[in-house]
Amino acid sequence: MWIGIDDTDSPEGMCTTYLGAVLARRLAEAGMQIRSLRLIRLNPNVIWKTRGNAAVAIEAEGDPDLAFAIGSDLIDELADLACDRTNPGLVICGGTRPPASFAEQAITGFCTIDEAIAACEGVSARYAGWKNGRGLIGATAAIAADLRDSTSEILVYREGASCGTKRSVDPITLRLAEEVTFPHTWDTVDRMNRTIVCVPHTPDPVLFGIRGENPVWVSLARHLIRSETPELEAIFETNQGTDAHLIWGFIGSLEEGRSYLVSGTVSSSPVTGIGGHVSLLIRDGEYSLTCMAYEPTKGFRDVIRALAPGDRVVVCGSYKDSSLNLEKILIITAEPISFWDAPICPSCGKKMTSAGADKGYKCRLCSMRMRDPVIRRRDRMIAPGWYEVPPSARRHLARPLCRGAPAILNDVVRDISDPINVNQQK
Repeated sequence: MWIGIDDTDSPEGMCTTYLGAVLARRLAEAGMQIRSLRLIRLNPNVIWKTRGNAAVAIEAEGDPDLAFAIGSDLIDELADLACDRTNPGLVICGGTRPPASFAEQAITGFCTIDEAIAACEGVSARYAGWKNGRGLIGATAAIAADLRDSTSEILVYREGASCGTKRSVDPITLRLAEEVTFPHTWDTVDRMNRTIVCVPHTPDPVLFGIRGENPVWVSLARHLIRSETPELEAIFETNQGTDAHLIWGFIGSLEEGRSYLVSGTVSSSPVTGIGGHVSLLIRDGEYSLTCMAYEPTKGFRDVIRALAPGDRVVVCGSYKDSSLNLEKILIITAEPISFWDAPICPSCGKKMTSAGADKGYKCRLCSMRMRDPVIRRRDRMIAPGWYEVPPSARRHLARPLCRGAPAILNDVVRDISDPINVNQQK
């Protein structure tokens, strides 16, 4: 059977992954066999999310009625039901899961509670919702998700009495774990910005979490870390770090609240605004798109500032408030910049100066004159390739470049170099 839960946390505390880990432990104590735990991140742009928009699924063998009773009791016990935005959902189904298309819709777009209920009833799943039951969406999606590309995360949880107090995790061992296991694990620390990434600051039970390729690598990194004594830990299979939220889009037809890959040509020089935010305007035919690199992306903004009109790019990020919030960028072309300049005097070898409006150029040393300027080329500070935001600004679902570019992004590169393919897609 598959057991899905979602929306048990709040900004003030609790964590759906913690509740899932506790549920797995209680099911095992009741004699059931736990086969796997899943952590599925849903659309990061959903306005109803509490924090990271994660849902949990457990694959187990045992009595579904007993599992449903244990799960219901645990939600009553641990979920932050006092929070207006916390609306848990619990779903249990047998061998047939809801369609994977429902999960894809929940990860890349939006689903309704009625659609979740219909998906559950379509496979005769048992379900329950608390309050308005919005958690049924995530619970159903967590079960339905088809993890064609997956990663792992080991989550270490605090003892209950410690929640809300300062976490004790040795930063030296966190950096050691990063050095020993990168690129097979990632987002433990942000070395460039000297920031710890894997230790949260919210008052929930998570002590720290390590993300990586598979259970072996995250376990190795975890056992290098010294910390306060944890209560519980669990390894989840997850869609984090896979770019599962990105879909191919075209400028002029983007929908609010979705995350896209979009190709275009830089149409004007980037602008640094108040607060250090950098805006970039790209164009595709008659349509234009504003892309934003906000201050928390730190050095990534320098990449955006180095772009120039005529550069061809693929931008990746979420489309909100009519602009794309950049997560990474592929620079296809960044040709040397050509500009008009004063000529060099053939006699003296010195650079000439302007002789006045429409009067050409004059050498100050020998008075030689030349009518026309020359074209010069200036090399660029950036080269074609992929660039990403630092770990401290990376979203859970964003695929780090240490994993390489997924197939969909390679297809984009091929298609934008072939206008026929692009026109067919449009």
